[in-house]
Amino acid sequence: MTLVSYGPRVPQHSGHYGNFVPNPAQHMARILGSLKSIDGRVLVPGFYDGINLDDDVREILANVPDDEAVLRRQIGFARPDAVAPTLQEALQYPSLNIRGLSSAWVGPEARTIIPDTATAEIDIRLVLESDPGPPPSGSWRPPGICAVASSTAAPTEAERLGKPYIVAMTHNLSYNAFRSDFDGAAGLLARAGMRHLYGHEPILIRTMGGSIPIAPFVTTGRFPAAAIRAVDRR
Repeated sequence: MTLVSYGPRVPQHSGHYGNFVPNPAQHMARILGSLKSIDGRVLVPGFYDGINLDDDVREILANVPDDEAVLRRQIGFARPDAVAPTLQEALQYPSLNIRGLSSAWVGPEARTIIPDTATAEIDIRLVLESDPGPPPSGSWRPPGICAVASSTAAPTEAERLGKPYIVAMTHNLSYNAFRSDFDGAAGLLARAGMRHLYGHEPILIRTMGGSIPIAPFVTTGRFPAAAIRAVDRR
């Protein structure tokens, strides 16, 4: 998904027009801040609907030998998002990620200007239970948006002069998620092959986060699939 918020037709000097010309970057910051709570949970109603982990699933997830303290040290952060108590449980829920931000200039190229636009790029990773369609009408709306266009074309003069907040949104659906049963044909075959090759039962991970665009083969062609990841256990 791409969001573009619009401000002045061209960038304006913040000394001459600060406190007078609205800043689209400030507006974009409010929109993005409304998407998640401070502890990392998505606030869009219905985003996590339909996901119920029973005791059997939780036991499988608990048997994955992640050392989350080591992961935090290696990656460099203090506390994980509060979507779920562990990494493996967190992967069972859809995620919303701000993958890029752009507005005006920073660092040595910074200018004392009010920018003309601000752009945010967002990726949303679904799980099998997710509904990729739009949320119910009126269920949620970012703050301060009075006009939402379905194109990133610049607003018209009438829109600029008639609407205080203008945001354009474009999006596309890449592909749905898939999941095969551990005890289904593909799962049993993969597990047997791993036992034969390595001499022990493989670690069972219910959901992987990487992009593997084979869902149409699984859901439409009814070809079961299992993903295998090699891990150095030394």
